[in-house]
Order: sequence, then C-alpha cells, then structure tokens
Amino acid sequence: MHKPSYPHPIIAREGWPFLAGIVVISILVTFWSPGASVVFWLLSLFVLQFFRDPARMAPDGANNVLSPADGRIVAVEEVDDTYAQRRALKISVFMNVFNVHSNRAPVNGSVVSVDYFPGKFVNAALDKASLENERNAMVIRTASGHTVTAVQVAGLVAKRILCYAKPGDQLYSGQRYGFIRFGSRVDVYLPLGSRPRVSIGDKVSATSTVLAELPEQ
Repeated sequence: MHKPSYPHPIIAREGWPFLAGIVVISILVTFWSPGASVVFWLLSLFVLQFFRDPARMAPDGANNVLSPADGRIVAVEEVDDTYAQRRALKISVFMNVFNVHSNRAPVNGSVVSVDYFPGKFVNAALDKASLENERNAMVIRTASGHTVTAVQVAGLVAKRILCYAKPGDQLYSGQRYGFIRFGSRVDVYLPLGSRPRVSIGDKVSATSTVLAELPEQ
C-alpha cells in the first residue's frame, strides 16, 4: 500500500466558508433561542460531513484505474467518448449528498485537455446526465500511452464544479484535482480492452477502490 495520496486538512478547503458561516449563525441563534438553534446545529453537522476529505491509501498496481469519487456504480458500458474521439468503456460513479465529494485522479499521467460544458441539472443518477448536465471533462495520457477521460458531472442540486487541473499538469493516482458541491457523478472513460473490477450497484471509495485494469501495452 502507498502512503496517503496527498496532504490535506481533513475538511476540504472548499467547505471552510460554508462551515464558518453556518457555525456563526448557529451560535447567534443559540443566544436568541436555544430551541430554535437545534436546526442550525444539525445543518452545521451536515455541512461538516459533506465537506469531509479523508486520507486514502491507493492499492498497488501499475495498470489500476482508481475510483475518482466515493459513491455507487451506476454504469459499466461501452460508449462513444466524445471528449477523446473514440469508443471506450465508461464506468460511472454517482455521489449522493452524504458521500465525500472530493475528486481524485484515476491514473498517473499528463493532462492533455480540460474542457467545461454548460448544461442542465437533472438527476445525476440518470444516464442522460452524462451528456445533458453541466460537466467538466479532463483527458489524461498515461506514460504507457493509454488515454483516460474523467468527467465531473453536476447533479440535481450541484451548482458548482471545481477543477484545479490544467493542460500539461502531471497527476498521480489518487491526487486531489477537484470538487463538486452537493450531489453529482464522475464518468471515467477507458480504452477498450480494460477489465472492469466493479459492477453496477457496487459502492466505491475514491482512491482506495480499483474500478478497472488498463490493458497491457
């Protein structure tokens, strides 16, 4: 097993303003009405759990494709990868509001492109969300020449996709590269011949779950 994939503050930095704001409001309401403040303290706990960002250990394996997010597998199928212009194996991870929403790189490699697409905010568990919802697509090229595409897709209540990777960046498996606020999915497109290690309905964890194995070159 490797060391944790990146240094982090346990609570995602994207959540600090939200957490600080709701805690301050909860304190103020407590002085005014302790009974009414219960709702705000419960909301504070929800915000705290939503923005948690735990350390993860990546399993060994040069050809491993790691899960980019916590959640549930909702698709394992051969489709067109319009971002890399090819046929590909797509594996989709759906995140509900109780999952960790920090996104991690699925493989080691160089970022070829990062493209943002405006769109709708339909339920991210639906297949049409992959093509109709707001999304951000990152294409990665591995050292062995494989192309892997990771697409952050907004959900029904997700209104903000954050991606910190840029073309030319070198990413390592499990590296934190983005965040999606309040319910969403991540689609991973892999070369044909990749061997899935998960099935529809499986629960997965970012970095520590292997989604598939890339084919030998």
